[in-house]
Amino acid sequence: MGELVNLRLEKKRRERAAEAAEAAENRARFGLTKLARTSKEADKLRADTLLDGAKLEPMPPVKG
Repeated sequence: MGELVNLRLEKKRRERAAEAAEAAENRARFGLTKLARTSKEADKLRADTLLDGAKLEPMPPVKG
């Protein structure tokens, strides 16, 4: 005879597997690796620092 299966649990197991497969597909399509994400953040920080360093401060008015 066949093995007894709880249909509710089997349905949940099947849905979890489908959701996991979809999540893996989305990670591959949209996700960045940790190295790429940290590299991107470091580049942004470097650019912001460079721009802040080149910012011109307004000169105070000359009293004469």
